[in-house]
Amino acid sequence: MTHPIVTTAPGVTRQVLAETPAMMTVAFRFDTGAVGALHDHPHVQATYVESGRFTFHMDGQDHDLRTGDSLIIPSGVPHGCTCTAAGTLIDTFTPRRDDFL
Repeated sequence: MTHPIVTTAPGVTRQVLAETPAMMTVAFRFDTGAVGALHDHPHVQATYVESGRFTFHMDGQDHDLRTGDSLIIPSGVPHGCTCTAAGTLIDTFTPRRDDFL
């Protein structure tokens, strides 16, 4: 099943790639300078940088990530990112983010 591409913020789109009740994989595409707002959720999140460069803000610390890097974000931890070179994040959530459907 192909899911629609949704604009989530200026310069940011989201597309669900695959999902089951237990897990979901999502592509987020960012323009340079776009921001993923600081937030938290009960899901565990794994983020993989498919392309581009990002500064992740997580639990009061910054993490500079580039193509091929990954990061685990525990449940309930505040996080967000700033895209420093246009690219794509592949995020996996467990359980599924029903709010994305």
